[in-house]
Amino acid sequence: MSEKLPRNIAVSVGLLSLAGQIAWAVENQFYNDFIDEALVSLGAPTLVPLAITLMVNITTTVGTIAAIIMGSYSDVKGKRKPLLLYGFIFWAITTAIFPLSAFFGFIGVYFVIFIAILFDSIMTFFGSTTLNAGFNAYVTDVTTLKNRSKAMSIAQITTLAALLIVYGALGILIEVIGYYNFFIFVGFLTGLIGLLGVYKTKEPQELEPMNITVIEHIKNTFEKKSTVDYKNFFLVLIVICSWQIALNIMFPYLIIYLKYTMGSRTSALIILFIALLVAIILSYPLGKITNKLGRKKMTLISTLLFSLGLFLVGICQSLIPLLISGIFAFVFYTALSIATFTWVKDLYPPEGRGQFSGYWNLFSGTIPMIIGPIIGGFLVSIFGTLRVEEIGRTVLVPPDMIFYAAALFALITLIPLIFAKEIKTE
Repeated sequence: MSEKLPRNIAVSVGLLSLAGQIAWAVENQFYNDFIDEALVSLGAPTLVPLAITLMVNITTTVGTIAAIIMGSYSDVKGKRKPLLLYGFIFWAITTAIFPLSAFFGFIGVYFVIFIAILFDSIMTFFGSTTLNAGFNAYVTDVTTLKNRSKAMSIAQITTLAALLIVYGALGILIEVIGYYNFFIFVGFLTGLIGLLGVYKTKEPQELEPMNITVIEHIKNTFEKKSTVDYKNFFLVLIVICSWQIALNIMFPYLIIYLKYTMGSRTSALIILFIALLVAIILSYPLGKITNKLGRKKMTLISTLLFSLGLFLVGICQSLIPLLISGIFAFVFYTALSIATFTWVKDLYPPEGRGQFSGYWNLFSGTIPMIIGPIIGGFLVSIFGTLRVEEIGRTVLVPPDMIFYAAALFALITLIPLIFAKEIKTE
């Protein structure tokens, strides 16, 4: 198996991942911040945790259903490119229309929440079809055990680069052009970069159509035990699920917390920008270290240090300490992503990579994004502080407790990790 990652694959992986991750970064953070701003302006700050929890829970469920069904459809048809092509077109459009949800404020605050969840769910369907099903299956199709961690390093670099672009250049644009124009611009950027990536993509040669239906394919997958070590596959998924729950306890409230702690959205974005930049610089070396140490050992080290980083963010209240602890947390979040996402792809069966990308999404997205925000939302509702700002608005400030809870939960990852086994690349 070749250890070198072909240039055309590296380019297509980079472009497709960057486009998708820009859209996800906006959805994961700025949808929540937009809802916070909308509900505060309507005089309902105490509804923010409920709105965010519901939005994250419902949309992530939609995402997993889309990934499993559309991933299975991709397997059956023997094609990845149509999912990527049409997915990016509709993903861009549905990203741009999200802020229209705030136009319904005259009907009532609960209707605004309903429309926001509906728009986010439609966007998530196309996003999950494109990235979670199409892209993840494509990466597994065109890589080997030897070079997969390099492809995942590129994907992780683009994930962080997307966060850097969104939190840095695009995030600051909100103050200049407003949220409505911001979402239109993000939709256009997602579509443009995504379609460039699709243009650079070629269908994997080994893929062939199956003479079965999507439902039959989903049922058949679990009968082909000769090609899948199901016990180990699900153990690795539980490893991923555990640290992702920890991440999602605090992540939906990260910008909101930093915005109110530092006094402005700009200060919050500066902290995130620098932390992400350092993580990007270290991403490729982390991928090489993952190959050298192995998936399991890298996951162990990264889990312990990621937990420590989350704890440090919680105890820091000023710019420099927050910046240092933020860098620490993001670097080992990156290491965890590379190690575990590479590991689980090693275990995908050749005949079901699209479908198994859906199961990956269930454990890396849906379950964590249901449990994590419920825990975080509960802590914000109970321990958050209502504060009247100078301009007279009443806001709900998330407590630092969300980071302590996340740090503690991250350590649960160690339990399934003990029993999980990796495939040797030698």
